[in-house]
Amino acid sequence: MKAIFITVRTGSSRLPKKAILKINGKSTIEYVIDSAKQSKLADKIILCTTTLPEDDQLCKIAINNKIDYFRGSIKDKLQRWNDAADKFGVDFFVTADGDDLFCSYELMDLAFQQYDENGSDFIEGDRLVSGSFTYGISTGALKRACDIKDTDDTEMMWVYFTKTGICNIEKLLNVPEIYLRNDIRMTLDYQEDFNFFETIIHHFGNTPFTTRDVLRLIDQNNHIKDINYFLEDRWKQNQIVKTELVVKE
Repeated sequence: MKAIFITVRTGSSRLPKKAILKINGKSTIEYVIDSAKQSKLADKIILCTTTLPEDDQLCKIAINNKIDYFRGSIKDKLQRWNDAADKFGVDFFVTADGDDLFCSYELMDLAFQQYDENGSDFIEGDRLVSGSFTYGISTGALKRACDIKDTDDTEMMWVYFTKTGICNIEKLLNVPEIYLRNDIRMTLDYQEDFNFFETIIHHFGNTPFTTRDVLRLIDQNNHIKDINYFLEDRWKQNQIVKTELVVKE
């Protein structure tokens, strides 16, 4: 089974409760769900959150949007995914961060195709628009990562695949040129990011749109990307500071 894991929790420091902030009458996490639902190759969409009472509301959102949910470890993202994969019988999944409102179903489906063709362990993007794609991961590689980790804090999880030699690393292939750029930031971490998403969503109103539609809109209105792109380097540095590889000896 192939799945999309939407990874989200209510707790956030820089932008409190960002997953349930409303834009045009919908919580931000619902835009991630909408993007995932456009996939033509995912067998299941699963919202993966924690057992904290504050995340009850995220499970209600999943139910209201007719997708599955799983509640697991508070800090250990790898274990949460592993337990969700076991419960739902998932062989390969694409991650969609709760921060990435405009994640591309097109890129997710490319990852599913690549897995079908290559039996891929771990697929990462290369030079993609920030927030358009995260990772594709086989549950075999995930279980190996869980076996070697020696911490329950795996929020920054990619190093357990990319820095340990436990699996084959592939770049996402056949990516359309429209996604190959590094001058747009589509992830929700700061107030300016919220303003960026709000501007775009208000433009489309109640009309359905895709990631391609968003990128075309930005190209026609270059000032939109200036709302938050200046934060990209700060965000990346914060990711680096928080990333730590802790493995068993």
